[in-house]
Amino acid sequence: MILDDLSQEMFDAVIIGSGFGGTMTAYKLVNAGWKVLMIERGGWVDRGPHNWGKNASVDLTPFYTLETPLRVVKGGNKKVMGLYSCVGGPSVFYGGVSFRFREEDFYPGEDIIADSEAEWPFQYGELEPYYTEAEQLLNIAGAAGLDPTEPFRSEPYPQPAPPLAKVSQRIRRAARMLGLHPFPLPLAINYQSAQGREACQACVTCDTFACAIGAKNDLATVLLPGLIEQGLTLLPDTVVTQLHYQNKKISEIEVISRSNGKRARLRAKTVVLSAGAMSSPHLLLSSGLPEYNPGGSLVGRFLMRHVNAIVFGIFPGPADPENRFHKQLGIMDFYFGHPSISNPAGKLGSIQQLQTPPAGLVEGMLPAPLGKIISPGVKLLTGLLTIAEDQPNYVNNVTINAQKRDKYGLPQLRVAHQYSRRDLAALKALTVQARKILRKTGALAYYTHHIRTFSHAVGTVRMGKDPKRSVLDKFGHFRGIENLYVVDGSFMPTSAGLNPSLTISANALRIGDHLTGKLG
Repeated sequence: MILDDLSQEMFDAVIIGSGFGGTMTAYKLVNAGWKVLMIERGGWVDRGPHNWGKNASVDLTPFYTLETPLRVVKGGNKKVMGLYSCVGGPSVFYGGVSFRFREEDFYPGEDIIADSEAEWPFQYGELEPYYTEAEQLLNIAGAAGLDPTEPFRSEPYPQPAPPLAKVSQRIRRAARMLGLHPFPLPLAINYQSAQGREACQACVTCDTFACAIGAKNDLATVLLPGLIEQGLTLLPDTVVTQLHYQNKKISEIEVISRSNGKRARLRAKTVVLSAGAMSSPHLLLSSGLPEYNPGGSLVGRFLMRHVNAIVFGIFPGPADPENRFHKQLGIMDFYFGHPSISNPAGKLGSIQQLQTPPAGLVEGMLPAPLGKIISPGVKLLTGLLTIAEDQPNYVNNVTINAQKRDKYGLPQLRVAHQYSRRDLAALKALTVQARKILRKTGALAYYTHHIRTFSHAVGTVRMGKDPKRSVLDKFGHFRGIENLYVVDGSFMPTSAGLNPSLTISANALRIGDHLTGKLG
């Protein structure tokens, strides 16, 4: 359907964004018989051998763009950063790690919330059935009962964990010798050839790459095609520029086509915003909607993005002689702190094995001739990713500058982010433990790479019980506007110390049930 036709329609729901929040909500609404339109800024990602190429990592593809630049006032890795957008959202290029938050994550202590007044309006038990459903939909492979912090689960993983690569076996052995409890990471990857799908080939181009054979269980592979067959209308390559407010509702959604510049206004009874923790507050702010919300001054505030670093061990020979996928192990022994660690006391976060980066990726990301000089040495590396939970901080925010606008007329998005002393101390504590594991594995030296992108951004339109201390209620309803809901990672009051995708998915399924009347 073209924009002119769509503008004549009244939809039961318009969903803005096709990532985890948007697609999981669509799953519930479409299956309940709703007439749903999904608007996605990006296009479909083609799959084939080119996805294995050295220029196929997401930052080197057209799906990372500076069309709507982020002006970084503080933090980040550049003064101007771009946006990622494609059908299926971050799932297409992510590494597939799919953790449930721990039960204790839903009532964090003062060491995490500090003076932020953050609170979760529901507990783990309310989300558990939806974690189970999300794992089924994404066909997660894992092994229950080995993670010492694992929360209660009502069902096993849909797939067993795959065999470990030799390098993973070495790291597991080293971690156990240190008294730790490594276990297989839960992964959204297909390891079984069935129903016309290929099984994972254990290639080394997975994290930050689209899967060439469709074995990663991303949303564009496992959910969206079926939803389209059931009646979902997907409008790709389309930018939402404004949400129009009238009589306590969103009356129209203004859009522009990226392909031909045509503008239109679309209508729906319910509007579901899932553009991401940077773009959702951007759209809310640029549309002037916070003024109708009792907690509207908090829109864009409390940006969290984890404090992450990769500790690479440098080995005397090829760390991964098999040249196969080995992002396979998790270590959670330090998640809630450890008797041997006093700074900081309390919660820390997770340690996860990370794939040795492909030499071609390193060559492509670094300027010539530096990339060609360094890339041959990449084979000596393998690493551990440390993810420390960061405190929600009011001063970490996204705001808009209406005096500067992008090609679509959206005001400039400005980002300011800094870590607290506790955040940095937690990261340091985890990186020390990661080095110990790598040393025991056989590393001769180390290199720590600090991650300063906004890949795990959450918290900018947070939920809560108190309308003056939060923007959304427990079902993602944007208070003050009757038909507006937010379902992406911006809803999170705190970030936990784990990848957010499965929690975004579970919460969106829960909100979908609420919208269709299945959950009061």
